Amino acid sequence: QVQLVESGGGLVQPGGSLRLSCAASGSRFSIYAMDWYRQGPGKQRELVATITNSDSTNYADSVKGRFTISRDNAKNTVYLQMDSLKPEDTAVYSCHTFWRLRNYWGQGTQVTVSS
Repeated sequence: QVQLVESGGGLVQPGGSLRLSCAASGSRFSIYAMDWYRQGPGKQRELVATITNSDSTNYADSVKGRFTISRDNAKNTVYLQMDSLKPEDTAVYSCHTFWRLRNYWGQGTQVTVSS
């Protein structure tokens, strides 16, 4: 079993920044690939960013150059630094991993970008 708990969401003005955190349970965190997804109002869930167990990263085109995914294996935590936020980034952001044939999701954290 893997438990994921996100934090760090909130209301921010356009152009602002937020950092999301996702804390994972278990002693095998360092070997998980971790993802951030988001689902905006009336939209399908979208893969935002991925980081592998060797720290390779990948981003959706919509966030490249603005978002940065990172991990701290000593803290069992993955981060999503979001800069230059736009209203269209408004969504519930969830972290995810796939381990031993099962998908694990956090509860999600709301990010609202509005003036």
